[in-house]
Amino acid sequence: MKIADDQPSGLSALDRPNSYIGRSVPRPNLARLVQGRGQYVSDVTLPRMVHVAFLRSPHAHARIKSIDTAAAKKAPGVVAVVTGAELAKVMTPWVGVLTHLKGLKSAPQYAIAVERACWQGEAVCAVVAQSRAQAEDACALIAIDYDVLPAVTNPETALDKTTPVIHPELGDNLTFERAHTAGDPDKAFAEADAIAEATFMFGRHTGVTNEARAIVADWNPGDQRLTVYQGTQAPHMTQDIFARHLNLQAHQVRVLTKDVGGSFGIKVHIYADEMATVALSKLLRRPVKFVADRLESFVSDIHARDHRVTGRIGVKKDGTITAFEIDDLTGIGPYSVYPRTSGIEANQVVSLVGGPYTCPNYRARARVVFQNKNVMCQYRAVGHPIAVAVTEGLVELAAAKIGMDPAELRRRNLFADDAYPATNAAGLKFERLSHHASLDKILAMMDYPALRAEQAELRRRGIYRGIGFASFIEVTNPSAAFYGVGGARISSQDGATLKLDATGAVSVHSGVTEQGQGAEAVLAQVVATSFGVPIERVRVVTGDTDNTPIGGGTWASRAAGIGGEAAWQAGKALRANVLVAAASILQADPQALDIRAGVVVDADTGRERIPLEEVARIVYFRPDTLPPGFQAEFIATRHYVPQGWPFAFTNGVQASYLEVDIRTGQVKLLKHWCVEDCGTVINPQLVDEQIRGGIVQGIGGALYEHCLYDETGQLLNANLMDYLVPMAGEMPDIEVAHVVTPTADSELGAKGAGEAGTAGAPGSVMNALNDALHPLDAAPLVEMPFTPERVLKALGKI
Repeated sequence: MKIADDQPSGLSALDRPNSYIGRSVPRPNLARLVQGRGQYVSDVTLPRMVHVAFLRSPHAHARIKSIDTAAAKKAPGVVAVVTGAELAKVMTPWVGVLTHLKGLKSAPQYAIAVERACWQGEAVCAVVAQSRAQAEDACALIAIDYDVLPAVTNPETALDKTTPVIHPELGDNLTFERAHTAGDPDKAFAEADAIAEATFMFGRHTGVTNEARAIVADWNPGDQRLTVYQGTQAPHMTQDIFARHLNLQAHQVRVLTKDVGGSFGIKVHIYADEMATVALSKLLRRPVKFVADRLESFVSDIHARDHRVTGRIGVKKDGTITAFEIDDLTGIGPYSVYPRTSGIEANQVVSLVGGPYTCPNYRARARVVFQNKNVMCQYRAVGHPIAVAVTEGLVELAAAKIGMDPAELRRRNLFADDAYPATNAAGLKFERLSHHASLDKILAMMDYPALRAEQAELRRRGIYRGIGFASFIEVTNPSAAFYGVGGARISSQDGATLKLDATGAVSVHSGVTEQGQGAEAVLAQVVATSFGVPIERVRVVTGDTDNTPIGGGTWASRAAGIGGEAAWQAGKALRANVLVAAASILQADPQALDIRAGVVVDADTGRERIPLEEVARIVYFRPDTLPPGFQAEFIATRHYVPQGWPFAFTNGVQASYLEVDIRTGQVKLLKHWCVEDCGTVINPQLVDEQIRGGIVQGIGGALYEHCLYDETGQLLNANLMDYLVPMAGEMPDIEVAHVVTPTADSELGAKGAGEAGTAGAPGSVMNALNDALHPLDAAPLVEMPFTPERVLKALGKI
């Protein structure tokens, strides 16, 4: 195992001359974006393009008795007014289930509601007009007669016999249930010297991307092709789904994803209004554009994290954890989101609780229920923040019970760094992790003994500061075990096609997508190193189903580990092809040659033999000078899918240092640390900023963000005046470091890093907050977000 410095280089096999691996090179798209020359969906304008606005239900649950569209159809600029029943003739409904989540069920969902609206904000009618403003004005002229129905809004009572069933044909409001038992939890709890228990509450929140969801669909009846400009994380997935539900072949659909202003998992799902937009284009035989405004984003973008988890932990006096037990309840909305489903988050919670620890005794139950609120599905670090906060919250409570330092309790129970391969109590298989190296590193970074001494001194002066830890594991590089085995046509592989042009420059066409996370930079670094050219001579093309190999796209921290490995292998293959051609020209042995800095050289000495542009000139324009029968191939495609392990788990630990004003309940974040092991670090700056950004999002869930509903299913804070997000002035300095444990499942050895920050931040902040208030005998704070009001309640002041 290697402890990384500021620029870890990874596996020795990657140490090619002029390597870009481990270097913080700038993003290739940086200049274009900072000059305001990005190409977002909002920038797309096509001939004959019209705009759609959706009339959305004001009720959480209501039967649609009648829709009067006569006045709207006469409004200025209106091209069409379309109801759900009319659009259903063009677009078939869908059901969000996966067969490997046994028992998962959902009702058919339509692009526009038919007969019933099931949450406040569900689209009930569409108006297409020459401008968005005209479409919105016409929406106001539509008269709908609703029969308001009882709304199911409380997950705690969703399964009661007296609670109405949202979809009577399904029998009840239970979407999915999973139970898991390992070892003998009852015996382990009986043998424990202390048991700690708490019910953790997580506030429902959403992604709030800089760029709202947007789509332009252009059906060309002459070509019988649909071109879709969409800000999506998974173009090939949406291509397949648009085709199937419009009764087209996949080759009749092209999805183009150019610049995307952030996704965080929000843009990896299928949305009814986006399905409606492509259906309207086919119906009207012209381009149709939809850009969600911020108000409708709050009631239509997926939500996440609405969980209530009762947990127990058993511990012996020597610090040995004997058992974990959890009972998770989550309400998802009226439908399971298509195609990834709304059962995955709860399933992840069951799998991840207790993940870093050797404790063999574990019992878990998770129940997912329907309710009349906006739909919930996967959002950055799916399930991880919940599982980590529950696990680490219980660990800290256990440490307090037996009077042991929380860092020491972790040290005594974490998987040893030399104990791999290993399997935990939830059945997760770990190739190789570095919990102890990570814990040692963060304690040194913090100067933990000095920080505890400072904390004690300040307490004597009436200043209450807290230190909180959160060890974590993170799912990255998922194989087909995540979705494919359940029947979803979501690729676990990715591909890269490399082409050498006539000037010696290289283009790489990849199935992953750039969402602002720096995927283009990583791909350029990998190809420049693997093939052997300056990075300035690499052009990256992503997000075009006509021109990139079929791949899964960007989700679950897979772009570098899977897409990067495909690009690495394609670079090697193209280099081999070019060296065969160069050897033919030079009358040399291909094995004795290499490509470095864009020049073919002698591999042993580095002596320059011929520049790439000259090789390309001869091959492309003077093939007559090559030996008879020789045909050069200056294009190479390679695919990669993880095969050795279902997931490439990463690990790490975070720590938070904060201060609580016990008069006002305000929390001031002072410092945050994260040590993370994502294997080979390809671009240190990008990795660190991904981690910092994830930590900020995690802090948002811990302290600020919450979608507030009333008992009738009305979202009360669907705007950025009332929905709080973390701002730069409130964030602490965030120090990031790494331990490097490459995966042996690929040559690059890269794992993912995009969700590690979000996974551990809420738990570490929660633990720091409770540590700060511990001397005051405050009730444990376990309900996120930790608002000043909740802090004061814990202190008994209100």
